[in-house]
Amino acid sequence: MANYLKMISIRLSRPDEGARVVEIWRRAVDATHDFLSPEDRQAIDELVCDFLPKATLWLAVDAHGYPLAFMLIDDGHMEALFVDPAFRGEGIGASLVRHGLSIHPAMTTDVNEQNGQAIGFYEKMGFKRTGRSSVDAQGRPYPIIHLAMRRS
Repeated sequence: MANYLKMISIRLSRPDEGARVVEIWRRAVDATHDFLSPEDRQAIDELVCDFLPKATLWLAVDAHGYPLAFMLIDDGHMEALFVDPAFRGEGIGASLVRHGLSIHPAMTTDVNEQNGQAIGFYEKMGFKRTGRSSVDAQGRPYPIIHLAMRRS
């Protein structure tokens, strides 16, 4: 793993990388969000395909510049962190989070309560639970755990 991370760099996304970013999102959601109903998964996909390619994202890219993961931060709140499942467990997501924390030391994020692996990941990174919402931001029945980095 350590050798692989030496080949990773973090940079801002480019407009021509939208299709790859959507591919990462789809692959990651299919691997981790099995709690979504097929109808909600399709509705969210349509929103993501419209929004994500236009967004300014932090990308983790390999030595050839190929995107492996992305993070979206808006005003200190991490709106999204998705790693291509082929590269999960390599420390790439943690590298992106550490990069985000270097810019926003008190960064916050929200995670689906049904995504226990993600909650565990963020808590291992040092995030603390600050609250819970019974529905997601679109009012769908997917409870959200609110997390914040709290440094001592």
